Amino acid sequence: MLTVQRVTAALFYGDTMKELEVKIYDEIKKDHEYVVGLRRHLHKHPEIAKEEFQTALFIESELDKIGLAHKRVGETGVYAEIKGTRNSKGKSKTIVLRADIDALPIQETHICEYTSQIAGRMHACGHDAHTAALLGAARILSAHTDLFSGTIRLTFQAGEEIGYGARIFVDGGYLDGADRTFGMHTASIVPTGKVVVVPGPNNASVDWFKITVHGHAAHVSTPHLGSDAVYIASQIVISAQALVTRCTSPMENVLVGIGTIKAGDSYNIVAQKAELEGTIRAFSQKTREHTKEMLLQIASQTAQLFGGTAEVEYKDFTSPLINDETATGEVQKTADRIFGDENVIRKCQPSLGGDDFAEYILKVPGVYAYIGTGNEKKGTTVAHHDSNFDIDEDALVNAVALYTFYAVDFVNEEVS
Repeated sequence: MLTVQRVTAALFYGDTMKELEVKIYDEIKKDHEYVVGLRRHLHKHPEIAKEEFQTALFIESELDKIGLAHKRVGETGVYAEIKGTRNSKGKSKTIVLRADIDALPIQETHICEYTSQIAGRMHACGHDAHTAALLGAARILSAHTDLFSGTIRLTFQAGEEIGYGARIFVDGGYLDGADRTFGMHTASIVPTGKVVVVPGPNNASVDWFKITVHGHAAHVSTPHLGSDAVYIASQIVISAQALVTRCTSPMENVLVGIGTIKAGDSYNIVAQKAELEGTIRAFSQKTREHTKEMLLQIASQTAQLFGGTAEVEYKDFTSPLINDETATGEVQKTADRIFGDENVIRKCQPSLGGDDFAEYILKVPGVYAYIGTGNEKKGTTVAHHDSNFDIDEDALVNAVALYTFYAVDFVNEEVS
């Protein structure tokens, strides 16, 4: 947490810059109950990807209270911007801040005063916290436009869980002309008070695939008269793992996972059709494309060998998320100041989980940070996507602070 003693660098121009920085941080702490209230409302009313209609309306109503004009992006995304009124010393800069807003199709088992009120829907990944924190930062920034120059764009992005919403903002031009992007995610494996800011690969690409195998039916007692789609599918599952162990350098990271198999009509009939669904994860575009091409060949050639056919369908959910080195250094500098350098984690193993904030960084250099929300005493170390997931709400102060201070640091050129 920031203390007066901790403030060793300037955020704003002028003689009273230290005092201003502490004043803003005090305002963030005073706003904590407001931000917690936002988060709890969102947690009680979760909506999954492409269905976030009430969530979008709620965000818009809060932006109205703040006094910010807003625009709907797609059906359920929301965009707003805050223009600083302080004279710039040089070229005016623009930063894009992002929060994802969708929940998951999970029945919550965590019982508390803000338990989900929608059956089969739950904020089990912390997106309610991201949204609340960005709204909290918007309220602080809007009240202090005289303290910074440039433009701070706010993007409340739908459909992160299915790799859908980021490209709508990118393709819609909402990142055009920006100089930097910044997003953050809660992390239950990181203690509250810590923040993870790591350069380079942080999250893998995510590709969904479906392999449809077509065989020929026959009685199970005469399998040679048919072409067994179940057998072909089984061979594809086994052979696909060779893409990792024998077709990719051991120095590269790639994952091929098959999660579902659907096949057959009856126990005594050679199956004429089988469907496999799975995912490919990688940290480089080259490895990603190579693995996809090899999987296509394995499916086609294995099916042909045993008298059937196979077709592969791919969906590109998101690219690898690779933090820009320069931008990472900027965020680390801000985080060091407000949290203390002992609370800023600079090295950690990348995750094979994906996040479509990657598309923002591909368009405009940027950083994805992780805010620690793990607290064993409060039971908030449960894994993300678990039905008992929750966050330590004390971490919301840190999230609002990092959104706020890094945005102002960047547009005021305090981190360049």
